[in-house]
Amino acid sequence: MNIRRYKLTWIGLGIAVVILVYAHFVEVDPFDWLVSFFKSVEDYEVDEIFIGVFVLLVCLAVDLFRQKRDQKVEQEKLKVYQAMISSSHHILNNFLNQMQLFKITAERTPGFDEDILSMYDTIMKEASDQIEELSSISEISETTIKKAVMPESGTR
Repeated sequence: MNIRRYKLTWIGLGIAVVILVYAHFVEVDPFDWLVSFFKSVEDYEVDEIFIGVFVLLVCLAVDLFRQKRDQKVEQEKLKVYQAMISSSHHILNNFLNQMQLFKITAERTPGFDEDILSMYDTIMKEASDQIEELSSISEISETTIKKAVMPESGTR
């Protein structure tokens, strides 16, 4: 069990044990002390402030917990995305390198259409640029990913 993962739980357990041991040896009931404290501050009408502060602190703790959880989810999504991009980058670079064989063969074939070779170079450049664009996305969303791989108008 990872103690750091449950740090606040262990701190809470320690405080609870200290309160119980103290209450047992001093023979004071902590709940009675809390009730008498609230009765004593009721004369000053600040007991409502304590309740409000308690509610605020609980809500703050819940918000912080959610924020931390969401941050972890986003970090995990980023790791998965980066791994996927790295793997895709590797596969596509291998493909592009292997396609060079076709280009060399076409260049050595007499009478091969130069327009096709030019189109080949354009297609290879676009694929390479799209891979690079995908690799440099800073905000991972469906919109930014689609925008990164959409062909620019007028290139084809």
